[in-house]
Amino acid sequence: MLPLNATIVRIIEESPSVRTFFFDLQFETMEPGQFVMAWVRGVDEVPMGLSKKNSITVQKVGEATAKIFEFKEGDSFGLRGPFGRGFSLPSKSEKILIVAGGVGAAPLAPYADAARNAGSKVHTVLGARSAGDLIFEDRFEEAGEVYVSTDDGSKGTKGFVTDVLSSLNLLVYDRIAVCGPEVMMASVFRLLEDRKVLEKAEFSLHRYFKCGIGVCGACCIDRSGLRVCKDGPVFSGVQLLDSELGKYARDASGRRVKI
Repeated sequence: MLPLNATIVRIIEESPSVRTFFFDLQFETMEPGQFVMAWVRGVDEVPMGLSKKNSITVQKVGEATAKIFEFKEGDSFGLRGPFGRGFSLPSKSEKILIVAGGVGAAPLAPYADAARNAGSKVHTVLGARSAGDLIFEDRFEEAGEVYVSTDDGSKGTKGFVTDVLSSLNLLVYDRIAVCGPEVMMASVFRLLEDRKVLEKAEFSLHRYFKCGIGVCGACCIDRSGLRVCKDGPVFSGVQLLDSELGKYARDASGRRVKI
């Protein structure tokens, strides 16, 4: 469980607040949706979703990610992983719906790649605040048809991913994979529940991690007690019934924080 040293070999600016960092390691056993613990020396260790076997996609939101944004090619940080349960892999005969919001597109892009390689039929609903905030649109387009929504209407449907989902026949899909801001995921959850297709869906949760391997219990979710780092971060929709999804999370001290 000691961190491996990862040297940055390439940096891509995906949007004003999101960058992808490629490193000189390859996590060959990675499952789409799994994460690594990124150790920013002298600052913190934080979970990051893998956007490829050799990259993490980072949104600048706190002290650790702000430090990562200062990195240049040739700089290094520590990585542990990959950890957790990823998305269930599709088969050739299945029709897949991906629902991605903001930086939540990062762990779903490898899932789209895997579905495309399996020969599945893939549709993606991709949402962001504006056209400039959309990430990995090209990767999703390579997998299949993409429906775009933006809060400001600068591209695609003006509104939220749920506005697009409301116009789709969700019964035709065999699997539905969801990741994004939790308020968005909670809205998608309610829509899928109302449409009687929740059992087809999987959601990737983000919680505060300390150990990342299921030992400390800091990321347990109410009411099930499931550990997001070990039993997730991907959970089935049925597992999240009557859970804290969309209501609250916890900070480093374990106190509830309203979402």
